Order: sequence, then structure tokens, then C-alpha cells
Amino acid sequence: MLCITPVQAQVDNIHHQSATYEYPEDPQVLAKLEKWRDQKFGVIIHWGLYAVPGIIESWALCSEDWIERDSTVSYHDFKQWYWGLHKEFNPVNFNPEHWAEVAKSAGMRYLVFTTKHHDGFNMFDTQQTDFKITSGPFAGNPRADVAKYVFNAFRQEGFMIGAYFSKPDWHSEYYWWPKYATANRNNNYDIRKYAWRWNQYKQFTYNQISELMHNYGTMDILWLDGGWVRPKETVNKEVLSWGAPIPDWSQDIDMPRIAAMAREAQPGLLMVDRTVHGPYENYQTPERSIPDRKIDHPWESCIPLANNWGYVPKDEFKSSATIIHSLVEVVAKGGSLLLGIGPKPDGTLPEIVENRLGEIGDWLEVNGEAIYNTRTIDHYQDGAVFFTRDKSGYHYAIACLAENEPLPPSIEWSGNRPKKGSKIKLLQNGKTVKWVQEGDKVKVYLPASLIKNASYPALAFSFVADKN
Repeated sequence: MLCITPVQAQVDNIHHQSATYEYPEDPQVLAKLEKWRDQKFGVIIHWGLYAVPGIIESWALCSEDWIERDSTVSYHDFKQWYWGLHKEFNPVNFNPEHWAEVAKSAGMRYLVFTTKHHDGFNMFDTQQTDFKITSGPFAGNPRADVAKYVFNAFRQEGFMIGAYFSKPDWHSEYYWWPKYATANRNNNYDIRKYAWRWNQYKQFTYNQISELMHNYGTMDILWLDGGWVRPKETVNKEVLSWGAPIPDWSQDIDMPRIAAMAREAQPGLLMVDRTVHGPYENYQTPERSIPDRKIDHPWESCIPLANNWGYVPKDEFKSSATIIHSLVEVVAKGGSLLLGIGPKPDGTLPEIVENRLGEIGDWLEVNGEAIYNTRTIDHYQDGAVFFTRDKSGYHYAIACLAENEPLPPSIEWSGNRPKKGSKIKLLQNGKTVKWVQEGDKVKVYLPASLIKNASYPALAFSFVADKN
């Protein structure tokens, strides 16, 4: 086995947020979109060959300036070693029911699972290639078609189901033609000169997505990654400003044809063609970031729990309080949070992942009323206090608190005043709390028993707002 230095996540592979948004017209898609906006908290699971050596997902294969590899290993040898990992990937402890239980206990409500990342290794039983989990050492396992069992397990727990699919496929000879070097993330031949080869790739992509849409049960979301694979006419100044390499030709894979097929099989399907603004980006997906303002159209922030999306030994993990604060801010600004985790190569979840998710779930169990099924209000933030409202008119103030510090005796915010003479309820214990109003400022006093007993990442309050 080659000695490979793990490649860490960097900003160069981040998908940016589109500047424009176009609402879908299909009533079934609109209805599904509203249902999705109620869920607020989802999980994206990155799992593939990259888990075996514990390196960044797929990107080590790409020869761009920001990629770091062992300088003593040739690029050719590295690729051969990476492709060969399919002979070692044998997740004998794969237990998707446990994954689903952990995610449900964390308060998550929708799933996005990586059926194929950019490296082209398929986590489902595609018939278009043998580069798949069902052709390696795990092939004899009754659950070798792992995507099927992941989707089924999460479906049984009531999750909305999403299939992540990479539009680029670096293992396919119709995307990276072995005739030429593979300099960057794009296809490595001029599509204008070799239209037949690109048409083969378009059909290959169509066939794989068709398999996912027809053979794997009810799907709610088709989450398409690799935004550089797009029609040339969609590459505008905004896209160029992101700094990613752009070829002179169009990497158009005929999204209208794919969408028509997918929605015939899965009516109301949400299409998430990331960064390719237009009718097939039904919600936007800023990555590793939270927008600096409230956004009223559908969006989600996708953020990994650790530094990397997939499993990397000794990775750095965010605290549960950090994730809860991010969730609160995202929801108050109108979005959903898609949290990334990566199982180990044997199919188990790292203990720290289960612990963090459990802590997040404990908070949501008593405070979820302020998160789920809510929408934004104009005055959505006052410092570390964020505001949401439910569909019946109740308002919520969620105060994000400093980690590992004693609780303050009171919480204050400006704006969003409760109705005069009404009660404010603390969701943490379900009891009403004393409050006063001083001008535009609301001051809520915390009970002494709460202050003495524990620290909390955030406290949420419900109230009827003053209409004036």
C-alpha cells in the first residue's frame, strides 16, 4: 500500500450560493418544497472509497494547485492505488438501521446519501459499470447494495429521502478520457471535437440517475453535486468570480431530459442542481457558510460536523453547541441545516459522531418547537438572540449562549415585544417566566433552579407577539 498523506478539506472545493433563484412552477414540486422547508435539519452522509485510507473525499484524484499529495508518489501511481481501494472496501459492520436511529435521535428529519461521489465509485448496484460496492469484497453480503438499505432504513424512521449524485465521474473514460492527462476537475477533452464521447457520457449519467429514480423506492430529493458540469450559457460573471477552472466548451448533460424522466418516476421530486441557477435548482445550498442576511426563498447550509465530510482519523469536530447555534441562525434566516457525517470503512459511526448527535438531539427534544415548521419574521436577530414564528402566529426567541460559561440571570432582546399582559414560556422546562418591558427592550428573568443546575447551548422562549 502506498504511503499517502491525508488530504484535508480546503476552501477550493466549496460550492458557492447562486445569486438568483427561480421558483418551480409544478404544483407537486411546490408542495414538496414546502414540506421540505418544515423539516429544518437533515443529515448528509459521505461514504465511499475515501473512507478506507481516511482521506478527503475524491479530491485527492484531482490535480489542482490546492491539492496536496505525497511528493514521492507519481500521479499515475496514486490514481492506480486509489482506484484499487475498491478491492479493500469491505464494510462488514454496516448497520443502516442504527444510523437512522442515531439521526432520528439527533432531531434530523431528512437524509441525503452519497450514491456516487466525483471519484466515480458507486454505492448502489448500478448496471452501467463494475466500479461499485456490489463488485468488491462486500459483494457477497446480503446488504451489498448499500444505498437501497440506507434509504429503506431512513424511510422507516420517517425521513424525507435524498440521493446525492455527482455529475462529474472521474473514473469514467467518457469523462476523463485515458488518452489525455487529467489536469483538473473538468472533463479532459474538447467536447466540440469529440461529441460522440460526450454523448456517451450523457447517456451514462441519464441511465444511472434513472436507476436511482426507478429502483430505490420513493425519492424526495435528487441532490446533484459538481456544479462545474453545466451548460456554457450558465457560466456568468458570478460563476467566473468563484475561481474554479472553466473549459472553453459546454459540459451540458441535458438536465431537462433528466428532470423529465426523474419526475415521471418520482412526481414532485425536488431537483437540487447546485449553483446552476434556474428551474432545476429548487433550493440553494451555500456550503460551509451561513448567509449574512435573511433569505426568503428556499435554501440550506451544508456544513460538516468535522473538518472533512467523510471519515478522516483524528479529525477535528465542532462542538454540539456550535452546531446548535448554527442551526438556530440558519432557521431564523429562513434556511435548513444539512449536517455532514462520515461512517468509518467498516460501516460504523465514530463514537464522537454519535455523542455529538445525541447532545444536539437532547436540545431539540425540548426546544424543537422553535425550530421545526417555522418561518422567518422581519426582525430575525438581535445580537445572539434569534427569532422565528410558527404558522399559527406564535413567536419564538432563541438566545444562543456562550459555551462553558455560567447562565446569566436574565436574557434581553429588542424588538419582537410580547403582547402586553401575556405570558412567556421557557421551552427548556415548559414553565412561564417573569418578564418586563423597558421601552423596546424585553427582559426575561431565568429561574434560579435553571441557573444552578446546568449550562445550556441555547434557551428558547415562546410568546404571543404584540402586533403594534
